Amino acid sequence: MIPRARAGTLALAACLALPAVAAAGTSARMSAAFNPERLGAPTTVSFAFRVADEGLAPTPLTGITLTYPRGLGLATSDLGIMACPPLALETSGPAACPPDSRMGAGSATVEIAFGPDLVPEQVTLTLFAGPSTDGYLHLLIYARGESPVQAGVVLTAVLARGQIAITVPPIPSLPEAPYVSVTEMHITLGGNLTYYETVRRRSIPYHPAGIGLPDTCPRGGFRFASRLAFLDGESASTRTVVACPGSHRG
Repeated sequence: MIPRARAGTLALAACLALPAVAAAGTSARMSAAFNPERLGAPTTVSFAFRVADEGLAPTPLTGITLTYPRGLGLATSDLGIMACPPLALETSGPAACPPDSRMGAGSATVEIAFGPDLVPEQVTLTLFAGPSTDGYLHLLIYARGESPVQAGVVLTAVLARGQIAITVPPIPSLPEAPYVSVTEMHITLGGNLTYYETVRRRSIPYHPAGIGLPDTCPRGGFRFASRLAFLDGESASTRTVVACPGSHRG
């Protein structure tokens, strides 16, 4: 059996870049969405993609860069107001992180080759804010597999204004077997999160507003782009557009 943690690491990395056309022989689709869709209001931002290679496992990723509209407040939201210690997350899982560090969640499907067969693996994803010494928002992305092997892996990413960047190391599966490959990913920044603030020495729960949509829409909609680098030396670039939503009223 393949350790789910290894599958989760590669899937995690892929979650922040959404290809439309990949390396030779590989095809992919991507999408992005806001919920709710109201200008001038807080929202969640979701990304999803699927990669295929004519019955074979897609080539593993080695690097991802996702660019997004600068007016979209991913790096300036009220999410991730505390930092989760990376070592604590790695050794103890999400329970070791302050609630105010959680930034989102998702899921992934990866494939591993067993001879002529491709075996899918399911991975859950949880995003936290990590420590930063350079002024940028650092993300800790925790991947958890429950079956056949219970294991967790932490991957890091950097979120700057207009860009999310991540490095994907090759993740081995079995000796002499190909590296793990991602086939599908869904991830959401924001969502149903509970934070806490201290008021008169009492810890009061609240729900952070999330990511703010600007009051006006860019001409032609919100444009996203990504560049993916693959283990075989190939790379791919793709774009997608989220149509302009309505304005927030009240």
